Amino acid sequence: MLVVHGTGGGYDQGILMARMLVGDGFRFITPSRFGYLRTPLPADASAEAQADVQACLLDALNISKVAVVGVSAGAPPSMQFALRYPDRISALVLIVPAAWAPPAPQAERKFPVPTAVYDALFGSDFLMWLMTKFALPSLESAFGVSSEVLDRLDPAEKEELSELVHALQPISLRNAGIRNDRAVVDSLVRYPLENITVPTLVISAADDTVAPSGWGKYTAENIPGANFTLLESGGHFLAGQHTRVRALVSEFIKKH
Repeated sequence: MLVVHGTGGGYDQGILMARMLVGDGFRFITPSRFGYLRTPLPADASAEAQADVQACLLDALNISKVAVVGVSAGAPPSMQFALRYPDRISALVLIVPAAWAPPAPQAERKFPVPTAVYDALFGSDFLMWLMTKFALPSLESAFGVSSEVLDRLDPAEKEELSELVHALQPISLRNAGIRNDRAVVDSLVRYPLENITVPTLVISAADDTVAPSGWGKYTAENIPGANFTLLESGGHFLAGQHTRVRALVSEFIKKH
């Protein structure tokens, strides 16, 4: 299985996502995308170029076909992989996907804090460390996890969320990738979703303001035969929903 991490990631986030959102019983490939953890950022770092590099990676590993799980900003290259290499993908799973949708769903995006706050966090290893050390709940809220959801989490779920946030460090080794993700997502156009023929599962959260559920719904409605699951809460990190997501994803991939 190829796990395509989201913004702020790297192979380490990919490993966490695989464990938290997919579960046991699979072999994972979790590369760092362009600009993350010393993976170079080429002149063409588009979603299409990322998909091509993923195919080259499979060639190097002598792997002919994989299931692909794309999380957040990992969704565009995952969809491009399905479009460009349909014979090399057995199933496509898009979790809280960053995706193009018509104006109404697109307008739903409302960051929990001003973008200047993200710029400051992503620009300083010290500030990111300081926030994870002394203001973790505030940092989790900045990534779309409401205080109501945080209050309902059990200790194990709180630990998983903490791991995800701590995995953003050191942020300086991820800055180039974060900037590129922003450029890719901000310039998204409609992909020919009707040409995606692989079995597809899309999962969104109703209270996700970073990648609104309308994006996932539109994507699923336009991929032939795609399944769409809307979770009632969890925010962009799907906090408190990991057990359910693991069951959904594992069952879907094993079926296909």
